[in-house]
Amino acid sequence: MPSSKNESSLFPELDAPSKLRTKAAPDATAPLAERMRPRKLEEFVGQEHLLASGKLLRRLIEEDRLTSLVFWGPPGTGKTTLAQIIAQRTASDFVPFSAVTSGIKEIKQVMSEAAELKTKLGRRTVLFVDEIHRFNRAQQDAFLPYVENGTIILIGATTENPSFEINSALLSRLKVFVLNQLTEDEILRILQQALADSERGLGKLNAEISEEQLRRLASFTGGDARTALNTLELAALSAKPDAENRRAITEEDLQESLQRASALYDKTGEQHYNLISAFIKSIRNSDADATVYWLARMIEGGEDPMYIARRIVHHASEDIGLADPQALVVAVAAQQATHLIGLPEAKYALAEAAIYLARAPKSNKIAMAYETAAADARATQAEPVPLHLRNAPTGLMKGLGYGKDYKYAHDYEDAKTDMICLPEKLKDRRYYE
Repeated sequence: MPSSKNESSLFPELDAPSKLRTKAAPDATAPLAERMRPRKLEEFVGQEHLLASGKLLRRLIEEDRLTSLVFWGPPGTGKTTLAQIIAQRTASDFVPFSAVTSGIKEIKQVMSEAAELKTKLGRRTVLFVDEIHRFNRAQQDAFLPYVENGTIILIGATTENPSFEINSALLSRLKVFVLNQLTEDEILRILQQALADSERGLGKLNAEISEEQLRRLASFTGGDARTALNTLELAALSAKPDAENRRAITEEDLQESLQRASALYDKTGEQHYNLISAFIKSIRNSDADATVYWLARMIEGGEDPMYIARRIVHHASEDIGLADPQALVVAVAAQQATHLIGLPEAKYALAEAAIYLARAPKSNKIAMAYETAAADARATQAEPVPLHLRNAPTGLMKGLGYGKDYKYAHDYEDAKTDMICLPEKLKDRRYYE
């Protein structure tokens, strides 16, 4: 950290005498979601399980008794907003930090500044790290000693499962608060607030939209308040003002705005695994309606169709197997069709295979047989192949007994003999029932 007043620190606001730095009002040109971001807990919509009166997180914020924590939840549920509300209420120095734009050098510098602030002034630093899952292991490790000794209070925000994306050593020192996807009614309340707000919202535009349209917008945006607000603003700006300067949002305005809104789907994150899990479990449960729904969610969200096809092929054997051997044929045909023609045409081939699998009789005997055999195989790697099952291409090998007493099945009735084909230690094992 700079030692002279003439030198500038990475975060000059830390040099200010005020313990609480207020956030400037959003620019009028900022997106609606940014302008309407709640400024205090009373304006916050949703997450009642965390923020209702008497709940732990609310008490920690109101009493400024923060501990290091991480907010985990889908996009648009209020993670960054909660951090900014904390910034307004805490008596500690609040430093925002982005995992997207910052590296290990910046981490070390802000840690150094936080340590000096604590030593010289006895003031804590609350460090907010947005998208903390984007930091690699070495970068996350850099926080550890400072979190442990209390130099900083770390607040992370992530859309990914902390169990997989945050180092176990760091995670053990963080309290995880899970933010739920906002409900349709909660999104509706947020949209209605934006329409009525003349200071930060759309009140000055005199935008008009029916409750039915608002509900459709709330439903489409999948619990993401940010996407819902920005889509509403786009629809309002698209509507033509009438002679009285009112903007009635038409079906065409809304539909065009919805089409331009990006789908809530992350092909590399937890949402990816959640959707494929729902798809496969719907197949296994013989629920054709749920199967085709989750398939459509993945395809419309931009999932790789070959990934879906591979999973369909896999589960034709795992969940159906010999209960309907044709399932594997249909699945492989869909995979080949997808490879040949691609999207959008391949969506019907995938749907055909998925629905076939959902409606087919189910059996996991193939999977159970293989896994049981695999466990034995790993435990008996050194078990020799019985001599009578070995080929004898040389005289020496024949002299050693290779192939002796082998019984050629086609010479026997029903092409079956009493010859033991398993190793001696496993001769009584039964894998396939």
